[in-house]
Amino acid sequence: MQEEVESKMVTLSVNTTKLTARTLKQALEKFLAHQRNKAAQHNQNKDVIPHGKQTVKQLAAQNQGLTNIEITDKNIKDFDRVARKYGVDYAVKKDKTVSPPKYLVFFKARDADALTAAFKEYTANTIKKKNKEPIAVKIKNIAEKIKSLPTKIKNKERGER
Repeated sequence: MQEEVESKMVTLSVNTTKLTARTLKQALEKFLAHQRNKAAQHNQNKDVIPHGKQTVKQLAAQNQGLTNIEITDKNIKDFDRVARKYGVDYAVKKDKTVSPPKYLVFFKARDADALTAAFKEYTANTIKKKNKEPIAVKIKNIAEKIKSLPTKIKNKERGER
């Protein structure tokens, strides 16, 4: 009986050792397959040309000639919307050496016409926003006009009974 138990224990130990070796082998094979897929995807992504907002390095790597325009406005987000609308590839670089900071917008030379149209729309939008009167000021002006209007005074004479 003791021999059977010992034999079964040895068999169980050998089987569990084989199981962990097999599992380790499978895990390593899956890991290596994942690494190969990841490398293949990375190579495919290199072929894709970025569009819209990108870094100056990415823009220069496209070898299409770069030009730039200077913006002093802090609200670059509005320009982003307009540039996306016109499909312009551009990069924004902040020049911190000057106070207040200036923003340089780099773009491809072939996008010059589209960028000109985008800048026209952007400047029109900023001028429109600057000329807008805040709501609080409008309400205050209306309240002053209402106060200056003549009020009706009602005098009722009460008759006694």
